[in-house]
Amino acid sequence: MIDRRSILTGGTAAAIGAVTASASTPHEERNGHIQPEGVAPGVGYSHVVWGAGRFAAIAGQVSVDETGKLVGPGDPTAQARQVFENLRRCLHAVGSTFADVLSLTIYVTDIGFMPQVRAVRDEVLGKTPPPAATAVQVVALARPEFLMEIEAFTVARDA
Repeated sequence: MIDRRSILTGGTAAAIGAVTASASTPHEERNGHIQPEGVAPGVGYSHVVWGAGRFAAIAGQVSVDETGKLVGPGDPTAQARQVFENLRRCLHAVGSTFADVLSLTIYVTDIGFMPQVRAVRDEVLGKTPPPAATAVQVVALARPEFLMEIEAFTVARDA
């Protein structure tokens, strides 16, 4: 097993905090989650996530089905479910899963939608350590009926 702390710090693991990863997960050899010393733990996200392998950027996904039809007009939970399904399909296209996601950027037109987004995210991620994440309220998205858009950065598996 690779000691990620030594790789990241040149042997000084205490300088950056603990590296966590479950030994039973297939992405364990490539991804790590770090809780930096002196930084309050994130709730539902990791402050630092690293990975080794091919990097893939997943464009912001919105709540449209495979035909381009809006799913869940006015319903943040329904839209979040469709957005995460679209993300899952994009991740699958590069041989990845949500366990390989390093970072999510969540854009919402109303920050009040974040509890619904987090609930769906937690269902999708399950017990997987959460990725790094940022949530931003924006004035508008590409179409007025879109309540959210989420982009992801992942480590792509060899397909």
